[in-house]
Amino acid sequence: MMVDLSSFSDENFEAKKWINNACQSRHPQDPLENHLVDLEMKLQMISEEISASLEEQSAAALLRVPRASRDVIRLRDDALSLRQSVASIIQKLKKAEGSSAESIATLSKVDTVKRRMEAAFETLQDAAGLTQLSSTVEDVFASGDLPRAAETLANMRHCLSAVGEVAEFANIRKQLEVLEDRLDNMVQPLLDDAINNRKTEVAQNYRGILIRIGRFKSLETYYAKVHLKPLKQLWEDFDSRQQTNAIPSEKNESISLLSWLPSFYDELLLYIEQEWKWSILAFPEDYKTLVPKLLHELMATVSGTFVSRLNLATSEVVPETKALAKGILDILSGDVPKSVKVQTKHLEALIELHNMTGSFARNIQHLFSETNLKVLLETLKAVYNPYEPFKQRYGQMERITLSAEIGGIDLRGAVKTTRIGSQGVELSETVRRMEESIPHVIVLLEAAVERCINFTGGSEADELILALDDIMLQYISTLQDILKSLRAVCGLDVISDGNEKKDGVSVARKVESSTEEEWSYVQGALQILAVSDSLTSRSAVFEASLRATLARLSTNLSVSVYGSSPDHKQSHVVDVDGSGDLSVAGRAALDVAALRLIDVPDKARKLFNLLEQSKDPRFHALPITAQRVAAFADTVNELVYDVLISKVRQRFNDVSRLPVWSSVEEQSSHHLPSFSAYPQNYVTSVGEYLLTLPQQLEPLVDGISGSDANADEAQFFATEWMFKVAEGATALYMEQLRGIHYITERGAQQLSVDIEYLSNVLSALSMPIPPILATYYTCLSTPRDQLKELLKSDSESQLDPPTANLVCKMRRVNLE
Repeated sequence: MMVDLSSFSDENFEAKKWINNACQSRHPQDPLENHLVDLEMKLQMISEEISASLEEQSAAALLRVPRASRDVIRLRDDALSLRQSVASIIQKLKKAEGSSAESIATLSKVDTVKRRMEAAFETLQDAAGLTQLSSTVEDVFASGDLPRAAETLANMRHCLSAVGEVAEFANIRKQLEVLEDRLDNMVQPLLDDAINNRKTEVAQNYRGILIRIGRFKSLETYYAKVHLKPLKQLWEDFDSRQQTNAIPSEKNESISLLSWLPSFYDELLLYIEQEWKWSILAFPEDYKTLVPKLLHELMATVSGTFVSRLNLATSEVVPETKALAKGILDILSGDVPKSVKVQTKHLEALIELHNMTGSFARNIQHLFSETNLKVLLETLKAVYNPYEPFKQRYGQMERITLSAEIGGIDLRGAVKTTRIGSQGVELSETVRRMEESIPHVIVLLEAAVERCINFTGGSEADELILALDDIMLQYISTLQDILKSLRAVCGLDVISDGNEKKDGVSVARKVESSTEEEWSYVQGALQILAVSDSLTSRSAVFEASLRATLARLSTNLSVSVYGSSPDHKQSHVVDVDGSGDLSVAGRAALDVAALRLIDVPDKARKLFNLLEQSKDPRFHALPITAQRVAAFADTVNELVYDVLISKVRQRFNDVSRLPVWSSVEEQSSHHLPSFSAYPQNYVTSVGEYLLTLPQQLEPLVDGISGSDANADEAQFFATEWMFKVAEGATALYMEQLRGIHYITERGAQQLSVDIEYLSNVLSALSMPIPPILATYYTCLSTPRDQLKELLKSDSESQLDPPTANLVCKMRRVNLE
């Protein structure tokens, strides 16, 4: 039986558990007592072996301790000796450092003198060589060896730079400039011939000559000059074809820039691509500059005529301007009659031409993707430059266009200053025109936003917002004027004979209207609420959409202009590294807006501030519009309320002066009631009107609740108007009651019946009975001789004291 000693070293060792485990491992046939005895014997033997081993190892360790102590003492002595040696070496180094510094300073002075002497020697050699070169340069030119002449002139330039500004060599300096110009002129025709005939090696050699004498600008000039002539012929092809078509002939058809420009760009792109491929072989070090410079020169040369052609092309899409041969710029400058306006077709034609140029610019950007950023930017800006005069006045163009389009909407219809027709036909027609105009105007505004993105890339978003705000102000002002006209159509603000206006609203109609016609006015007025609701909701949705567009522009322009996520606190506009290369994201997203904003950091900063503000939910893209929409809604509510309350106002007019209030009971031999058992006609007509009003509001509810989600809101809206009219009717009635100076018993009883009827109508409409009206009813229905006791009774707390006192004065009851 083997004994595992590893368990004895465990920190959680338990003797009982170990014994139990040992017992369980015995053979089932072995007696437990024998197994325990064997286990005890083995443990005792192992213990004795361990004890003996421990004693032996302890004795050996004791013998090694003196030897280790001697080793430690020896190591300490060696360390002290080493420390002293190191200190001595450090002291010697410090002494050597002082003496070597003086030696080094002396050597430095000697080296400086040596270098100066060498420079003087070289300068003397250059001066001697310069004199020799100056005397032999004419022979070199006479030999016709242009590369040798270039090398000679380069050496002369080097020698002149070495000798500096020395008066003795001033003539040689002038001679060198003349000789460089002379060599430049000699190379020009040869280089032109090499470029024209695609002589790659020859062109490389002459290019080397120009570079050797520092005339790279001449290389650019000659290269562009060779190619500008055929390219200008491509551009002038349009004029020649126009002149050909000007000759009367059945076969000749007029050609427009819209149809000709794509073919011009295709031919130009093909020419540039071919030159790019050849220049890679002929000028491998310079092709990234030469070819873009060629395109830049071409666009700069034709820019003036390009603008004129664009202007004329926009006029051809509208017969009126085509007859005058005047385009957008002429209209904006006032060179045409005032009746001629910028139309959507003008802008669409301009945008179509701009899209053609944009396609060409993207192809050029792809072709020149290897070029330096600065060169690429300058080239693309030259491509787009003809459109710059139009973009700078884009806000004015949109303002004129939208103003003309919105001004052309027939909003007034049959509105006149007097009521004509029956059943409010003209009111309904005008309101219908107003309501239908709102989505039309929103569509026009959305189209303007889309045009701004397509034409300027959003760089004129700030000007567009100002134009949109002004146009909406113009439109809402027109709606406000129509509302003023509708007051007369609805019979409001009409002064009848002997009546005066109160609070801007007439107290009586000039002509009595039929019930059917009055309800037609009510329906027409309620339709105006739909106009207000549509204007409010659609303008809010449009403004939210405009904010989303501005936020999207902020992201796109930030990538294009800044090359990465924008940090508007940085001073630079384009993220360019030391080599002049744009980041991958910036180069891929470079567009027309970025090209414009790069050159105008102030405008870019202003635009980005606006775009950053648009991310705030509280931001109003159209602040004036938001205010005017709210004012229009208030005006509509005022007009609708005046229309709904007008019948009530008419019926309650002069109620305080009715003769029934002061009538005296007639003497009769029969016992008859002293008052009518029925309410009077003025109050019943008002009650019937109020009870019928909810039915008139149902079409309004159906019109507003376009979905089930809005049903509750629409119902609440109708109920609110119902309560508003009922409260207004009650207020008018109580105002008339306060105007009664004296009332007899018969009048008091009749008035209490009238008030009771009106109270029942209000209850039917779920309206609470005002305490003042309840006080009138209580005090008027009480007999005159019991009125004083009523006021002194416990029920006095339910009455309105001022009203109760007023009724007592009306009934001549002395409360003292």
